[in-house]
Amino acid sequence: MVAKVKISLVALVAMLMFASLNVCAELLAIPVLKARVTDLTQTLSAEQQSQLDAKLSAFEQQSGSQIAVLIVPSTQPEDIAQYSIRVADAWKLGREKPDDGLLILVAKDDHKMRIEVGYGLEGAIPDLTAKRIITEVMAPSFKQGDFYGGINNALDKLIALISGEQLPAPNKQSSDNLSFENILPILLFGGLILGGILRAIFGNFFGGALNGGAIGVLAWLLGGGIFAAILFGVIAFLFTLVGPVGLSQQGGGGFGGGRSGGGGFSGGGGGFGGGGASGNW
Repeated sequence: MVAKVKISLVALVAMLMFASLNVCAELLAIPVLKARVTDLTQTLSAEQQSQLDAKLSAFEQQSGSQIAVLIVPSTQPEDIAQYSIRVADAWKLGREKPDDGLLILVAKDDHKMRIEVGYGLEGAIPDLTAKRIITEVMAPSFKQGDFYGGINNALDKLIALISGEQLPAPNKQSSDNLSFENILPILLFGGLILGGILRAIFGNFFGGALNGGAIGVLAWLLGGGIFAAILFGVIAFLFTLVGPVGLSQQGGGGFGGGRSGGGGFSGGGGGFGGGGASGNW
C-alpha cells in the first residue's frame, strides 16, 4: 500500500513538472528590439509607424528618455502585466542611471493595453496617472478602431509629463561613436598614404613609428578613446613597416571596425520595477 502511494506521488509530481514545462515553453517570445515602434499585428500602416518613430526619436534626442511601442496579437497564457515586465527587462529602455524608459504595450486580440514605467519616471507618471491615460485617452480611440490615434495621443500626454521631470541631459556618446565609426575608412586610408610618404623619407621602422604615433593621436582626438588610439597606432605602424603588399602576402587579412548592421534602435540599460497600469477596451 505504501509503495503504491509513493508511486502515485512520484507520478503526480512528474505530471506537475511536465505541465509547468509546457506552460513555460508556450510563453510568447519577446521580439528583438529593432525600432521604437514594433507592430506584430500589422495594425499600423508604414506611414503611421514612421510618424510615431519620428516623434519618439525627436523626444529622445531632446530629453534622453526612451519610449517604445509594442503591439502583439495576445500575451496569453501570461497576463499583460507579466509579459510587459518581461519585455521591459529584455529591452532595457531608457538610460541606466536615471532609468527613464517607458513601454506602451497593446495586446490587440485580448483587448488589453499597458503602460510600463521605468523606475526614474514613476514620479512623473504614477500608476494613477498611467491608468487615467489608458482609460481616458487610449480606450475610447481603441473602441472606435483608431489605434494610431489612441497611441499617438497617449504619447503626447506621456511626453508632456516626462518633459516636466528634471532628468539628466541627453547622452551624446552614441552620436559621437557613430561619427567616429564614419571616419574609420578615411582614417585607415589616410594612414596608408601618410605611411608611404614617411617610409620613403625616414625608412620602414622610423617611418612606421612616426605614422603609428600620428594615426594614434588622430584617433584619440576624434573620440576613439585610448584603446582605439593604441590599436590604430599599432596597425598604422605595421602597415608602414611591411607595406600593404607584405601584409596581403602574409595573409594578414583586412581590418573591420564598427557595429555591423548599424542604424537599429536599442535600449540604454534602464530598469523597471512594475510601475504603471493596465486596462482594456
